[in-house]
Amino acid sequence: MLSDSEVEELLSFLTPATRPDVKGHAVEYILGLSGNRDGCRYLRTKPGLLTSLFALTSDPSVAIAKDCYHILINLSADDTLHQVLVKEVNIVPALLKNLLNPEFPFADQICTIFSNLTRHEKTCKHVFQVLQEEAGLAQLVEVFCAEGYNKKASLHYLGPLLSNLTQLPEARNYIMDKDRCVVQRLLPYTQYQASAVRRGGVVGTLRNCCFNYAHHEWLLSDAVDVLPFLLLPLAGPEELTDQENEGLPVDLQYLPEDKEREEDPDIRKMLLETLLLLTATKAGRQILKKKNVYPLMREFHRWEKDVYVTSACEKLVQVGRLKFPNKHGYFNYQKIKHKRISVFFFFYFLHSY
Repeated sequence: MLSDSEVEELLSFLTPATRPDVKGHAVEYILGLSGNRDGCRYLRTKPGLLTSLFALTSDPSVAIAKDCYHILINLSADDTLHQVLVKEVNIVPALLKNLLNPEFPFADQICTIFSNLTRHEKTCKHVFQVLQEEAGLAQLVEVFCAEGYNKKASLHYLGPLLSNLTQLPEARNYIMDKDRCVVQRLLPYTQYQASAVRRGGVVGTLRNCCFNYAHHEWLLSDAVDVLPFLLLPLAGPEELTDQENEGLPVDLQYLPEDKEREEDPDIRKMLLETLLLLTATKAGRQILKKKNVYPLMREFHRWEKDVYVTSACEKLVQVGRLKFPNKHGYFNYQKIKHKRISVFFFFYFLHSY
């Protein structure tokens, strides 16, 4: 790695006044360093370099600014750098301001950085605190739901960011607030064909929110009607009997022959985990039984080839058949070795040139 004198020389090139070609070569060198774990760990010990690089995300040169964002993406994928980035370099407030700017060209890169930073609870709390102070979760949801909010960025990775934030009770409480209608606005994105990332982020958000059993009956009621949005991606073109069809929610009855299932196995697994959580109460199991979920799962199980998704489907059917919850009225998920997975993982890792 670099000697102290070489670091000082490199730092001298990372200034706004440096010639663009010299500055560009210096940034490219650090981008190469950030492309592997050893390089990231080395840069963790050089907060001065990181501060200078962060300042260059505002460089007039698009190429230099873009490379600096890619460096931050790589660094944020390593959780040992999270505290350095959010505390010493203090990247969150400025990044959040740029993310909410509908004209900002690197908003997608910022979404990715935030998705990485919020994978772990400690850093997630810091990001959420700054978000609440500077803008509020409400504005983030507005941006997510506003199609074409930024003409220069897709903002799909706001989905994983929302999912990660809902590992925090405060974020879940906002999403599940009955007076805000937030969860109802997110539901259509379980079938958002333009982006698996956005779909997966919303499904992860719903799954995390379902760990609060008190909201289950509300979610399954007509006020939200979450069930069709969870089941449609899992439903296929198979013919069911008239009796089975009539028991299903209307949106799932007599599906066309060209109906396709969710193509991403990780999303299919999260959908099943969300349904599984909704069976934690007796009322939830009764509603799923009444809505004829299990014939749909029978056909899904026959179709599914992924062993992990198949296992999740079998757990759902197994729990649906149970009649005796514990003394509190809830089923103990430890019996089926199911545990909470609080975040939607994403690693964006650029290799060196």
